[in-house]
Amino acid sequence: MQVSIRDLKAHLSRYLAQAREGMALEITSHRKVVARITGVPESASPVLGALIASGAAQWGGGKPEGAHIALTPGGQSVSRLVLEDRG
Repeated sequence: MQVSIRDLKAHLSRYLAQAREGMALEITSHRKVVARITGVPESASPVLGALIASGAAQWGGGKPEGAHIALTPGGQSVSRLVLEDRG
């Protein structure tokens, strides 16, 4: 989503909330992209947060690809195993 600097300044809280929910914002000046804002999920570990902040990793707000894959034929999915491990 593209947002002008002027609109970003006027509605900063709203746009930061959208970024926190996973939306990537491209900030424009005179219709040219000058910056990008991406949110860091609240549940992210400090290491993951640092990777996202540095641009080495991206988060789109959803489950990672492959989370539905089972490790063994007919076994539980990886996402189900992670949920069970968390308690």
